[in-house]
Amino acid sequence: MLNFVHDIPTKVYFGKGQISHLAEALMPYGKKVLLAYGGGSIKKMGLYDEVMKILKAEGCQVTELSGIAPNPRIESVREGVALCRAHEIDVILAVGGGSVIDCAKAVAAGFYYEGDPWNMIMNWDGDGRALPLVDILTISATGSEYDPMGVISNLQEQEKIGAVFCYPAVSICDPTYTFSVSAYQTAAGAADIMSHIFEGYFSKTEDSDLFEGIAETVLRSVMKNAPIAIREPENYSARANLMADSSIACSGIPEYGKEGTGWPCHAMEHQLSAYYDITHGVGLAILTPRWMRHILAKDPSVTPRFARFARNVMGLSGTDEAALAQAGIDALEAYFVSTGIPMSLGAVGIDRAHFSAMAAKACRGGRLSQGFVPLDETDVEAIFEACL
Repeated sequence: MLNFVHDIPTKVYFGKGQISHLAEALMPYGKKVLLAYGGGSIKKMGLYDEVMKILKAEGCQVTELSGIAPNPRIESVREGVALCRAHEIDVILAVGGGSVIDCAKAVAAGFYYEGDPWNMIMNWDGDGRALPLVDILTISATGSEYDPMGVISNLQEQEKIGAVFCYPAVSICDPTYTFSVSAYQTAAGAADIMSHIFEGYFSKTEDSDLFEGIAETVLRSVMKNAPIAIREPENYSARANLMADSSIACSGIPEYGKEGTGWPCHAMEHQLSAYYDITHGVGLAILTPRWMRHILAKDPSVTPRFARFARNVMGLSGTDEAALAQAGIDALEAYFVSTGIPMSLGAVGIDRAHFSAMAAKACRGGRLSQGFVPLDETDVEAIFEACL
């Protein structure tokens, strides 16, 4: 078990009605608020009006940054930074899913950056300062409510980059705000949560017992509750468990004490959505079983890890570890299919035209050379091909 540091400064209000804490969360920072949100779903569900009522009651001056896309664009970050400077914003309030929160994080850090925010993102060039950020979460997927990372797309340059910006000061996580999330987005969000676990679970370190157990529990919880939420969108227990799973999965906690992996499926998926703007969780679901089969064939010494996954997560049994490992991967793929996720690149409109360029970008900087099973550009292209 390796050394680790626990430092998550975000205060989380979890559960039904926790928006009652919004005013006390915002007021320590000031009354000039940038309200960031996406395509208007918060207005349809009545959350926008609820938020505005609270802000007006507190005498806040509200500036809006709307239209933030599911794969948030650098254009929205630039617009947000300009609005913050023009209106001397004190605090950012992000209301939405991970994309809205990611964009708000980049705006918060970009406020203090001299130059184009894209340079800050590409070079991880911020100085650590950021405007205070409060969020109200409306979808269970990315875990952005509980970590400092954000992922921003530049479609003109066909780039999608993750960087460290800032932790939210406060996150309000009310599962009832996820009742209106569609079955498709619920399934995609569940796949995203699971991928956050997989990226650290398949590590060379095998004796971090507590955190291995947390990782396996999150996976089982997602696989139990996502189908329920898909069938019964207003099932509070299922939605609450998925929301808690989302926060923990990307918090870093399940990876404590473990050797890093480079997060290979995220490295590959960021290329898919940078070039084709697909739903992130769908891309991860398509890639994950193919990545698993590829590394298992490349390095059979990892068979025991996959057999453990098959037993402890997928609930399978058997004494033939090689057969069990393959059966676990097959069962995972069948689970994704059962939730309605399209399981090929062709099904989401992607062909092999850019595989070589995408593989090169996924591997740049040697990111995937020190993973659970090291990958190079040839490996990544082969995984993309297997996804067709």
